[in-house]
Amino acid sequence: MPSSNQGPVSIHPVVEAVTSRIQARSAVSRAAYLAQVDAMAQRGPGADRLGCANVAHAFAAMPEADKAKVTGIDKFKVVVEKGAHIGIVNAYNDMLSAHAPLQHYPDLIKAEARLHGATVQVAGGVPAMCDGVTQGTPGMELSLFSRDAIAMATAISLSHDVFDAALMLGVCDKIVPGLLIGVLHFGHLPTVFVPAGPMTSGLSNNEKAKVREKAAQGLVGRAELLEAESAAYHGSGTCTFYGTANSNQMLLEAMGLHVPGTAFINPGASVREELTRESVRTVLGITKTKRFAPIGRVVDERCIVNAMVALLATGGSTNHLIHWVAVARAAGIVIDWDDFSALSDVVPLLSRVYPNGSADVNQFQAAGGPGYIIRELLDAGFMHADVLTVRQGGLRDFTAIPSADASGKLQWTDAGASKDDTVVRPAASPFSATGGLKLLQGNLGRSVIKVSAVPEDRHVIEAPCRVFDSQEALHTAFNANELNQDVVCVVRWQGPQANGMPELHKLTPPLAVLQCKGYRVALVTDGRMSGASGKVPAAIHVSPEAAAGGALAKVLDGDLIRLNAQTGELQVVVPEAEWNARATAEMPAALKLANGIGMGRELFAGMRRSALTAEEGACSWL
Repeated sequence: MPSSNQGPVSIHPVVEAVTSRIQARSAVSRAAYLAQVDAMAQRGPGADRLGCANVAHAFAAMPEADKAKVTGIDKFKVVVEKGAHIGIVNAYNDMLSAHAPLQHYPDLIKAEARLHGATVQVAGGVPAMCDGVTQGTPGMELSLFSRDAIAMATAISLSHDVFDAALMLGVCDKIVPGLLIGVLHFGHLPTVFVPAGPMTSGLSNNEKAKVREKAAQGLVGRAELLEAESAAYHGSGTCTFYGTANSNQMLLEAMGLHVPGTAFINPGASVREELTRESVRTVLGITKTKRFAPIGRVVDERCIVNAMVALLATGGSTNHLIHWVAVARAAGIVIDWDDFSALSDVVPLLSRVYPNGSADVNQFQAAGGPGYIIRELLDAGFMHADVLTVRQGGLRDFTAIPSADASGKLQWTDAGASKDDTVVRPAASPFSATGGLKLLQGNLGRSVIKVSAVPEDRHVIEAPCRVFDSQEALHTAFNANELNQDVVCVVRWQGPQANGMPELHKLTPPLAVLQCKGYRVALVTDGRMSGASGKVPAAIHVSPEAAAGGALAKVLDGDLIRLNAQTGELQVVVPEAEWNARATAEMPAALKLANGIGMGRELFAGMRRSALTAEEGACSWL
């Protein structure tokens, strides 16, 4: 692996200060977490700890040769040398394009493990739903909490407690955070994440968005819209925009949890299979050495800060201001939106990938990809270099691009200079001196906005509001031409406790149409937007949410609302005495009933009741 020619780099003082305050804030919970990790790691192998009946059940279906390797005794009662035993947690289903390639990974992983004297079992599968399929439907109200269901399924998978290491197979929106949360509760296990890569480029994201806007205006019909959507989403792999799924992959690279450079290699690429085999060699490399690097030690405060910095530097998904708070909590680390805000004030924006630009993730990879971004951030002092990763070379290993030599053997080369400075730029000449996300706060609560995709002349919006209790109500008003004016659309009762905090991505086309007509438009909501939230200013994740008595429950039609992404202000411009005296509305009974019935939503009632705020990760398990 290549290494940097420069000497040690001083960490940026703000990055250092944020890291230090996170360490201080997390001291007690992190110490308790690490004590548990160390206690679990000091035990002997699972097959030795368990009783004979337990062992027999655990390995009954294994081939005899593998059974002998994992128990140390063959069927002739001869003692044999044991090998490491790896557990796979697999998010495979063929409903998701990104996860369909994972079908054959377990057989490949088992074959590679046997070459190294190790054994493998698929410990379990986890559910994996697609927000793209469920957008705007009742099923979307299961989406956020599917993350916690995935975390629990991961824990169930690993609870047989016979594994020396783990491989996490998953890619998309809630799946990677769920897998991370789950396996961090087994922090003693060396763990590598194994992705499948993005689909090849189809219809460009910009062209797809234009067709969606035309459809919102009734200028094209269902046949034309379906043709465009199918041309954009056309094969195996993740969607090619820089939404939550691909932000996941960028963050895993920045945390050192992948085989370096694995994130954005297409499923059909010749090097893809070898990278998957390398994940086996990598996790075995941790188990076979004295370098103690289980996932609970790798994911420390500096690692979490590195992920936050990478998110900001690439204008990544707003969903991660929820998900990575939850991930950190699973490792005994407490972060909040003030930490993101402080980092965003100094971290430069180094990439432009849709919706922050016109390029897709394949063009991002071709221009330098994660390796380029991580190298630039390390060299400029915005990331901690002195962290554990799944590789002995540390985070510098993740500044390189993988390829295969003439014999098919993997090799890594430095990312080099940007291959396209409209897509990635050096830290010395960034697209913006500050990161892609901004904290907003005021008498409406605290929220976040993705400013990297919003035109600068739209960073400040002040207009009368229209209040909606659902996204369907907003669509009805739009179709009735009631919104042809400067307007701030407030969509409430969309938080974790109200209805599971669905993404409201279907609001983007009508609001974009209004903006294109020249109106000054913004969205304010306690719900989420897609990881692909784009050019319309949107104050999202407003906390406290309306259902918990938050200020959005006091807003009335016609109230003047100020959204200022430059100063970080989210304010209803109402005299203070009047505002304080105003009653807080209750969630309509019919809406509350409708939110909890049908499409399996009844099963998630407990999660809705126990969910923390968005800023606390919307966790249902704390």
